Amino acid sequence: MDYLHNPFAAQRQTVFSKKGMVATSQPLAAQAGIEIMQNGGNAIDAAIATAAALTVVEPTSNGIGGDAFALVWVKDKLHGLNSSGPAPKSISPEAVKALGFEKMPTHGLVPVTVPGVPAAWAELSKKFGKLSLAEALKPAIRYAEEGYPLTPILGKYWQAAYAKYKDSFTSKEYQGWFDTFAPNGRAPEIGEMWSSPGHAKTLIEIGQTDARSFYKGAIAEKIDRFMKKHEGFLAKEDLQAFEPQWVEPVSTDYRGYKVWEIPPNGQGMVALMALNIFKKLDQPKWQSAETYHEQIEAMKLAFTDGKAFITEPENMPVSTEHLLSEEYAASRAKTIGENASDPKPYELPKGGTVYLSAADEEGNMISYIQSNYMGFGSGIVIPGTGIGLQNRGADFSLDPEHPNVLAGGKRTFHTIIPGFLTKDDKAVGPFGVMGGYMQPQGHFQVVTNTIDYLMNPQAALDAPRWQWIEGKTILVEPNFPNYLAQALSRKGHHIQVATDGGSFGRGQIIWRDSETGVLAGGTESRTDGAVAVW
Repeated sequence: MDYLHNPFAAQRQTVFSKKGMVATSQPLAAQAGIEIMQNGGNAIDAAIATAAALTVVEPTSNGIGGDAFALVWVKDKLHGLNSSGPAPKSISPEAVKALGFEKMPTHGLVPVTVPGVPAAWAELSKKFGKLSLAEALKPAIRYAEEGYPLTPILGKYWQAAYAKYKDSFTSKEYQGWFDTFAPNGRAPEIGEMWSSPGHAKTLIEIGQTDARSFYKGAIAEKIDRFMKKHEGFLAKEDLQAFEPQWVEPVSTDYRGYKVWEIPPNGQGMVALMALNIFKKLDQPKWQSAETYHEQIEAMKLAFTDGKAFITEPENMPVSTEHLLSEEYAASRAKTIGENASDPKPYELPKGGTVYLSAADEEGNMISYIQSNYMGFGSGIVIPGTGIGLQNRGADFSLDPEHPNVLAGGKRTFHTIIPGFLTKDDKAVGPFGVMGGYMQPQGHFQVVTNTIDYLMNPQAALDAPRWQWIEGKTILVEPNFPNYLAQALSRKGHHIQVATDGGSFGRGQIIWRDSETGVLAGGTESRTDGAVAVW
């Protein structure tokens, strides 16, 4: 039986509930969050439980060794958490080049940065949770100890990773990955049980110590010993120095709604910049090639500028305020013509992740995202722990003139971004679309689908997506209307049709009715998504 063969069109409906809701890309993880709510936790406890479970039940996209961001709505206020870790203090462009690299590698020891995920869980639990961190991690620990059957999309990406890694990960530092994720000399199959006892032990220790062991205790020592043995850069001093950062979210007004993102070093700014540019143009028209063209061009301009300028705030050559200003949006909108452009970065004024949403009946809501970056991350797993380390450092530049140049203790331009929507100072709800550089493009499309076309949460996620790749190249989903693809092609866009929707991001949405408190949720049809309710 082929679990990836779906010959007939399927349809999902928006899910409603009152007491609680969790939406994410894996059913068992969503259920973990609801279980914690039913045991007395709130939406934040549920998000922690879901996030921890995702490190077990969707390791192809995230892990304990990744980074995390969150937007948390509590008592009519939005809070932002940036738990992205910096590069090791001992690393430098010169040190990387001395190893024979001309640019940052994508796998191995070099692109490993300080993990922020365990600290994010502990910080969220301490500030907003009702239960202990140990209690919130119980479902994830159970899945790791007892095992669970692989879901279809999870199995697909696991198999693809193994096929790639078995030929390229041949040196000793990668053995932990094969021992953990291919314990029988192969990747597990769809529907086959897989467990990770080492992962369970790590989660227990994180829960019992409120993550202190990961940064200043026994787990930190294990990571340090491994990295020293294999001549990596990450050290216990880097772990000890890390603290997550509470930040003020940034926003833009889009047709009466406020769209919120985490400020730099994240790329959420790109979505806001694109929305600002797009709203300066003609009123959007349903299924119009002209509207799609303007959306694509706005996104290309915002992304080109974002990649050129976004890094640690103190290293940016232009301010966040200017990039979100009406002046910037108007100047970029004026450059959009009738045909596709090959954008260049804005002239400065003189002088690939898991996502989840959770909400409870008290009105608490959270938009949360965590990632190892590229699939399983660096391919480095600390033996016996289940900790797969991220390869977030791959985004650093080795060019000394680039704002995002590698430096010890510096955070890189970051792809993972949670989103949130408000109207008239009231929460509408959390949304997000994971998937590397697709994320701000997904945020942009979900917001315009929701506000411009009044799509319900599920429809806003199901709508066929486009993705700017580079230059004039646009990738569209297989079900993207052909007449629109043809019309865009006539405007000079180089249209490519994907064979499936795997690269177009995976989104979740929960909207809350401010009058009744009823929750309406949608989940991603491009993966094993689920909305769990209570």
